[in-house]
Amino acid sequence: MKKIVMALFAFFLFFNAAQAVSSTGEAIWVDVRTVGEYQRGHKVDAINIPHTIIGHRIAELTTDKDAEIHLYCAAGVRAGIAKRRLEKMGYTNVINEGGLSDVQ
Repeated sequence: MKKIVMALFAFFLFFNAAQAVSSTGEAIWVDVRTVGEYQRGHKVDAINIPHTIIGHRIAELTTDKDAEIHLYCAAGVRAGIAKRRLEKMGYTNVINEGGLSDVQ
């Protein structure tokens, strides 16, 4: 039960932080690598949504189709996949920044 409560608490913290980012009109940074890769190091203020599920989770960050969304991964390939997915969903201002070493 304690784990469930902690998971829900973490989700609400993440959701509220994400909404705050998207409502200010500031750029949104998304690390599309795996959770394990993200935990080993990531860009400050980047939110982790693996490229395989970004289409299902992007609305947690913003529903504004014109929001400035910066994506990165390890080398840029998965960010490119995520970019194409978001563009198919109607997002118009998505930028593939390449790999983590390119954005730090």
